[in-house]
Amino acid sequence: MPQMRLDELLEELQARINAARGTRDRVHSLLEAVVSVGRELDLTQVLRRIVEAAALLVDARYAALGVIGPDGRTLSRFLTVGLTDDEVARIGPLPSGHGLLGEIIRRPEPLRTSDIHAHPHSYGFPANHPPMKTFLGVPIRVRDEVFGNLYLTDKHGGQEFDAEDEGIITTLSVAAGVAIDNARLYESSQRQRRWLEANAEITRSLLSGSARLDVLELIARRAQEITGAVLADVSVPVPGTTDLVVELARGSEEDARSGLVVPVEGTLSGAAYTAGTPAVTPDLPKDDRYNAGPRRFDGLGPAVAVPLGTGAENVRGVLLLARADTEPGFTEGELGPLIAFAGQAAVALELAERRRDAEHLALLEDRDRIARDLHDLAIQRLFATGMTLQSAARLVENPGAAERVARAVGDLDETIKIIRSTIFGLRAREEETGPSLRARVARAVGEAATTLGFPPRLSMEGLLDTDVPPQVADHLVAALTELLSNAARHAHATRLEVNLQATPVEVVLTVTDNGRGIPEEGRRSGLVNLGERARSVGGTMEITGPAEGGSRITWAAPLNQDA
Repeated sequence: MPQMRLDELLEELQARINAARGTRDRVHSLLEAVVSVGRELDLTQVLRRIVEAAALLVDARYAALGVIGPDGRTLSRFLTVGLTDDEVARIGPLPSGHGLLGEIIRRPEPLRTSDIHAHPHSYGFPANHPPMKTFLGVPIRVRDEVFGNLYLTDKHGGQEFDAEDEGIITTLSVAAGVAIDNARLYESSQRQRRWLEANAEITRSLLSGSARLDVLELIARRAQEITGAVLADVSVPVPGTTDLVVELARGSEEDARSGLVVPVEGTLSGAAYTAGTPAVTPDLPKDDRYNAGPRRFDGLGPAVAVPLGTGAENVRGVLLLARADTEPGFTEGELGPLIAFAGQAAVALELAERRRDAEHLALLEDRDRIARDLHDLAIQRLFATGMTLQSAARLVENPGAAERVARAVGDLDETIKIIRSTIFGLRAREEETGPSLRARVARAVGEAATTLGFPPRLSMEGLLDTDVPPQVADHLVAALTELLSNAARHAHATRLEVNLQATPVEVVLTVTDNGRGIPEEGRRSGLVNLGERARSVGGTMEITGPAEGGSRITWAAPLNQDA
């Protein structure tokens, strides 16, 4: 009997030694896991290390880490261990937080069960999901805020998760919270540094005199890179309408989006433009508030639209950024630097406008100089030459030669009239006479570049600013605007030419494109209106098709409106 008692005591001692050794090994493994998790600074790598360490510590076959989304009710990210890429693909969409997973979101406390299917909150598994039975879930807190949850299933050997497993994973979750917080702080500081560098780069670009579109492209590119967006659009208002036009597009199908006209009402960019404050959505394609306009956001997810300017009355445009549907949403911490960055874009737009005004002022001053030179030099010399020829004509005895001299004097008189008309046009101020026809046509063609997606070619000749009557000029500009709008919406052209010519008897506007032409069975209400405009001033409109394809529309009106 004493010998048997001694054997039992030795066996019990050995079991306790083994248990102590096992506990020591698990504590050692836990410490290694904490060090491994805390070593990383990239947030994605930190999350990956956490879920891998959790599976290793409790010998789980499957493990996952779900990040709770901004709404606090669903999962925005879901990282797995134990599933192959093929298994993940067969399962389909990752879980969003229903059933047992959602129970820990609603009640952030550790949860253990020996049979997932028997739990009252079990939601079931989707098709092609591997079978799972035992379950352990533990929340991860970052500064008293629940960041996400650790989920573990099926210990190797078929054992259940016990209280010791729960304690180890709970301890790991505390270390994970600290590591996640450090990673987010590091990520925030790095992002702030990149914003500052981008701001400095944009400032240098502005001061160096870069073109407005080049600065906008730089702003969109840097914002896209820093925020991890796959789409970046800069939209500006279309004058005289309630629409926005995508002036610059980056990302997939950027050529198709560039020049796209979208309504203000019912779009994310429109909401930011109207309110003068950022507009955010967790899922742009599925958000019913912003489904107006052409469909162009398939495959995207979280998005933010930031106004370019301060206050609703000073907004000059909108910067739209969108991430892939698998990426997390935009956080409050990201919006602050983004708003400041958008202010740089507003400065770029305003500086471009001021530069354009300065260039226009320089042009007017140059016109004044040319007009003075024409008046003081050219006209005086031509007049003196004419007087000399008139005096010489009396001395010419040959009738034919005398007639040729008289004709030359008449040509000089006409030349002087033309130069005086040109001087008048050069000295005419827009404040006194309104914008000249040349300026109005150039402005209309320039504004059309955004909707067309490319700059049209423009040529003008003749005395457009002096010989074309105001009522004809108004109808001509309206017709040109309509033709450019029709080309942008229907022609699908890659080249468009505008030619405006004033002859001694009429003004002729010709718009030619290489698009798909005007179908015979298509709607022609706009073309009918253009024809009526021409006839209202005694003119005509003609539609032809160039041999190389496309369409050519000629709109003409007589200069003499009294006949």
